[in-house]
Amino acid sequence: MLLRAIFDLHNFIAAIKDNSYMRKNYVITCLFMGLLLLNSSCHSKQTEETDTANVRLFMVENAGATSVQEFPGRVKAAEEVNMAFKISGTLMNVYVEEGSRVSKGQLVAEIDPRDYQVQLDAIKAEYMNVKSEAERVIALYADSVSTADAYDKARFGLQQIAAKYENAQNQLADTKIYAPFNGYVQKRLFDPPTVVAAGMPIVTIVSGGKQEIEINIPASTYIHRNKMESFYASFDFMPNQKVPLRLISIAPKANANQLYTVRLSIPQDMSPQPSPGMNTMVDMVISDTASGKTEIPSSALFKKDGKSCVWVYNKKDGVIRLRAVSVKQLHTNGKAIIAQGLSDGELVVTAGVHKLTDSQKVKPMADESETNVGGLL
Repeated sequence: MLLRAIFDLHNFIAAIKDNSYMRKNYVITCLFMGLLLLNSSCHSKQTEETDTANVRLFMVENAGATSVQEFPGRVKAAEEVNMAFKISGTLMNVYVEEGSRVSKGQLVAEIDPRDYQVQLDAIKAEYMNVKSEAERVIALYADSVSTADAYDKARFGLQQIAAKYENAQNQLADTKIYAPFNGYVQKRLFDPPTVVAAGMPIVTIVSGGKQEIEINIPASTYIHRNKMESFYASFDFMPNQKVPLRLISIAPKANANQLYTVRLSIPQDMSPQPSPGMNTMVDMVISDTASGKTEIPSSALFKKDGKSCVWVYNKKDGVIRLRAVSVKQLHTNGKAIIAQGLSDGELVVTAGVHKLTDSQKVKPMADESETNVGGLL
């Protein structure tokens, strides 16, 4: 049979050589078949390239025993006081303006002292009268002329009016308030002739030196107060910079909002210095709160059948596999804490996760070189 096929092929080639028409059709047929084979090869190669997606990978690592929590804060002066009168009355003068500098002992404000002056004059007259009578009785008692009962009554009466007289003097002195330290006026809250009550703030004075930041933390963070390692502040006027802070104190008691106040000092050599009232964000680094945790970019996570999943890359065959994971916590810094499902050294896809399929072949993207930006070299 093989000999028969060779004989028939030999006769066919001989016929082509003798017939120019058949020879021409044979060449065209060969060219057409060649084009079909070439097109099929290109299409197969293109399909293979289309199925292979470029992906960016992240190597899973144990993040150690620290976590970072972020809290809003506000800049405050190290010394800040709301100046108020100890007594009530009509505000007569406020001697400072907002933003003005004040010196320690400088007169800040005064209420009308007339009622307190009248009160003092009346009590002073009574005091002088009681004092004179008491001194007379005491002298008689010393000469054994007066009784012990009269002596005790005179002595206690003098002590009582003396205390009343001293209180009237203090109230008259309290009609004026003075700056307790060098600084400047942050707020002026009332103007004359407002009637103010005792303890009502009139002006706010802040020191012009050290600055502090106050943040409020929940109880879930407060319980780790002994594990707080460091603090960093960021400001809008200093983008991409973190300012190290020093812990001053943590309030042992929660405020009305069930939050604990944390005071942090700003470096004195910081330039420019923030002003009281400025907003900031504070990063708090806490140790040992999640020992042995695994941290990955949150962009690697997606939902599949109600479960949190990631794509795990296999270096041996170059394909990705679907993996369900247990997410412990999502942070605002774009990181996710994984409780279960991943091991150190595994590679997960971090971008375009919704466009991939299980067992798909992928091509890892090369990391950008710091010395060859854009891959131009």
